[in-house]
Amino acid sequence: SPPLSVSPAADPAVISPQDPTLLIGSSLVATCTVSPDFPLKAEDLYWTLNGRRLPAASYAALGPSTLSVALARLNGSRQQSGDNLVCHSRDGGILAGSCLYVGLPPEKPVNISCWSKNMKDLTCKWAPGTEGETFLHTNYTLKYKLRWYGRDNTCQEYHTAGPYSCHIPKDLALFTPYEIWVEASNRLGVAVSDVVMLDILDVVTTDPPPDVHVSRVGDLEDQLSVRWSSPPALKDFLFQAKYQIQYRVEDSSEWKVVDDVGNQTSCRLAGLRPGTVYFVQVRCNPYGIYGSKKAGIWSDWSNPTAASTPRS
Repeated sequence: SPPLSVSPAADPAVISPQDPTLLIGSSLVATCTVSPDFPLKAEDLYWTLNGRRLPAASYAALGPSTLSVALARLNGSRQQSGDNLVCHSRDGGILAGSCLYVGLPPEKPVNISCWSKNMKDLTCKWAPGTEGETFLHTNYTLKYKLRWYGRDNTCQEYHTAGPYSCHIPKDLALFTPYEIWVEASNRLGVAVSDVVMLDILDVVTTDPPPDVHVSRVGDLEDQLSVRWSSPPALKDFLFQAKYQIQYRVEDSSEWKVVDDVGNQTSCRLAGLRPGTVYFVQVRCNPYGIYGSKKAGIWSDWSNPTAASTPRS
């Protein structure tokens, strides 16, 4: 006997347009047409948007089994996965659904800034344009290439330094400028940032200075001595370093900054209170790497190191 053919169950109804993308402020007329296999008429139907029933005054019967709904001046989607427009039968059953994506095209990304940790990698971050909120899922892609003869590369590791950031872990050239830009895209369009030109040598930052030691200066009750090592990752490179110290009393959150440490790896703090615990941190700014003319980028602060002055 011939094999039994099973016809797939027809969908109860079809909504048109299916999953449209619309600009904020647009109007839309959607239709729900019930399949001939279902004994439902236009007057047996109603519409909901995100679970809320839409008013019957916005409906029109366009045929015995087709009901339209008119939506005016749409606001941005409440969720990036789109707003749910659903056609129901009188008993509440769901016949068909459509996602409305309502939003704005992306804006041109701005304020690209980048830094290289120990000359090994590059991290860049940016801001998503003046408004930022498009109400649609917007994808950001960081592109980079060597200035004169490179091909376009795409950064892969996103959100490493906040929501609008990307990390390029290796294989970067020194002594050659890079062009870097960000492309933003969503269902309504694409926007491209200005191109930033940079040389890795100009944007180097380091780990915080290691081996920070704070100790008393003999019996001097108002002084502490601080020493540290220069960042080990850069010991083979020609560079100058500036250091900064900040310190605070144990029970205060106010840091005092010592700015004029220069490239020494030690410093004496004076004018302190006797018999008091101080927390001290140091950070490093490597600059003039291989003669680069740019100001470097400060490292993070070292972990706080504590010491107390002698009692008077």
